[in-house]
Amino acid sequence: MALLPAGCGRRDAYESSHQRMLATLKTVAQRQSEDNHYLGDKDLRLFREELSSMPREMPPGIRFDTLCDLAVAELNLGELELSIAHLEEARALHPRSRLPAKDLGRCLYFLAVARIRQAETRNCCRAPSAEGCLFPLSEKARHTERTGAEQAIPVLTDYLRLQGMPETRRQDARWLLNVAHMTLGSYPQGVTEGYRLPVRRDDLPARDDFPRFPNVAEERGVANFGLSGGVIADDFNGDGSVDLIISSLDGKVSLRYYQNDGTGHFTDLSAEAGFAGITGGLNINQADCDNDGDLDVLVLRGAWLREIGRQPNSLLCNLGNRNGIPWFRDVAYASGLAGVDYPVLSADWADFDLDGDLDLYLGNESTPEQVSPSQLFRNDGPGPDGIPRFTDIGAVAGVTNDRQAKGVSWGDYDGDRWPDLYVSNMGEENRLYRNRGDGTFEDVAPQLHLTGPVMSFPAWFWDCNNDGALDIMVPNYLNTGGGRFMELLTLGGKLEPEDLPALYLGDGRGGFQNRVRESGLAVPMMPMGCNFGDLDNDGYPEFYLANGSPNYADIVPNQLFHNRGGLRFDDVTIPSGTGHLQKGHGTAFADFDGDGNLDLFVELGGAVPGDPFFDALFQNPGFPGHHWLAMRLHGVKSNRFGVGCRITATVEEDGRSRVLHSLVDTGGSFGANPLSRIHLGLGGADRVKRLEIFWPVTGKTQVLEQVAADRLVEIVEDAPDSEVPPVREVPVSTGTR
Repeated sequence: MALLPAGCGRRDAYESSHQRMLATLKTVAQRQSEDNHYLGDKDLRLFREELSSMPREMPPGIRFDTLCDLAVAELNLGELELSIAHLEEARALHPRSRLPAKDLGRCLYFLAVARIRQAETRNCCRAPSAEGCLFPLSEKARHTERTGAEQAIPVLTDYLRLQGMPETRRQDARWLLNVAHMTLGSYPQGVTEGYRLPVRRDDLPARDDFPRFPNVAEERGVANFGLSGGVIADDFNGDGSVDLIISSLDGKVSLRYYQNDGTGHFTDLSAEAGFAGITGGLNINQADCDNDGDLDVLVLRGAWLREIGRQPNSLLCNLGNRNGIPWFRDVAYASGLAGVDYPVLSADWADFDLDGDLDLYLGNESTPEQVSPSQLFRNDGPGPDGIPRFTDIGAVAGVTNDRQAKGVSWGDYDGDRWPDLYVSNMGEENRLYRNRGDGTFEDVAPQLHLTGPVMSFPAWFWDCNNDGALDIMVPNYLNTGGGRFMELLTLGGKLEPEDLPALYLGDGRGGFQNRVRESGLAVPMMPMGCNFGDLDNDGYPEFYLANGSPNYADIVPNQLFHNRGGLRFDDVTIPSGTGHLQKGHGTAFADFDGDGNLDLFVELGGAVPGDPFFDALFQNPGFPGHHWLAMRLHGVKSNRFGVGCRITATVEEDGRSRVLHSLVDTGGSFGANPLSRIHLGLGGADRVKRLEIFWPVTGKTQVLEQVAADRLVEIVEDAPDSEVPPVREVPVSTGTR
């Protein structure tokens, strides 16, 4: 297609909006050092000035406090050697300071954390490693530069011997002591029995039969090193292979575009795609907002930053290929999406008014200190310049939420064709906005008992048990420290009701039942990123939680849960080798190498400059005997990629008929699965007897018969039922390599 609409004025509109965004983002980046409490160095400069101007006769207690404050600021900014030196000086000063033991405890705690990070920096961060930081640490993950961990162990032991320390920090120290011994190969025997933690609970099945997913990020070219951010996996240049776009919350770091060569190997073509200067964005997702067949990109900014988080979001319009590479221009200002800007982490697209184009809900972060109503942008179609125009109707529609939204997901839970909206709010009750079909919504979460958990983060609609009714998954965000998380995870113990996640199973009639205990998911969770997909191609989706927090000490394993026939989930984190200890964020399930098995990409890295890490790509080894079908929908009256469509597949397996269900969307609320390649595991069936596509705009169900498995097919809305052309021939795979 043409790179830009014909006519100089139309081309100028795209470029003018793009240049305006570049100028705004440059200003945001310039203010970052002063304003941003995660990335800025304002505190560091303040404490350094305070220490340098301190007279020699200053009481030791005051100098002790300043040294500790400065060291923590240095730790956050990655100045490890200076941080350690200042903490050691404070430690030596404490006996003369007359300060209580709790102050010494603070010093020792951060000294141990700094030593652990020093060990990571000198080992894991020097080069990407397939085995590095995977829980429990294997022999291949042991540190060759041992100083950091060796010096952390006595500091942690001294801390644990102190009386009256905060329980959460004692739990952190205990866990970090175990980690330090793992890095040296002295776990478990080297850990004092009273401080030793097992790697798993004894009362749960080990599930060691689940295969290991090797981390191939480095060899595939996507071991990006950086801070927390989002990810999109999709086909942006239309060649049938799944590419990657990665963002960073760092306002000085541009988006990265990695193009797939068709074999699952990637090349960084960020500059060629037009991403230079498009910086920041903790979360991203994709949609074809102008129905031209090319996927566009939404970049969300300002999360967690309150007043200084009033930064514009980006809408990157995909203008087609230049020499096989997609070319993007930022049209957020021209489209009406930028201008009234609020901090936002999560957003989702749907055709809420069933007019054939995608509308956008921004789940903004409203707090008592920073009122940020959520926004529903109605897509009004293209303007004279070809750029789609959006109008915020959130207040009229009744969906401003006025809470701290962290997860947003659309799904038609009551089967009336109109997309409904679930909003996960951190620290307040969640909402389910039922779409009345007249442009307004009502919150039915209280009457349907869907308001919990109160401390939630991501959320998503899915059909996890293949009964044809949409379910809602809402993990709890156990924000009580990594140490407590690991004690609950490895030792067991009762979770308080407010600490439980929720799995709301839909009944198909608009009602739900929370079956989190019966499903085996009454376990600790701490997710920021998340997503789901059918890894073993048995027809039931697995899900992955990318865990962590801004706290340095919260290095806890990400979690993978295996769906056992829609009845329960098993934790297969350890056997799968996907339990990365580095802080996880954007997550995507996609078949990157075209073998019919979904792989798993996880964006890794913390929230402060001193806590970066390499992203991970876990390759699916395959599940012999299982088949699959990948679909690309082509809407005609509906939106181009069929977002919101329901897919029903009837297959015959071992002489018995099975029905499989799927919703066309990008998956979880932090990380985006492909829209151009909707994946359906078929188990042992080598074809789909009957494939049904329900198109909500028209209310029609398109029926296809005898669709062969193990291929990618394109399904055009309203095309004759017999026309199911493959998009391209895909190597047939039944899970073997």
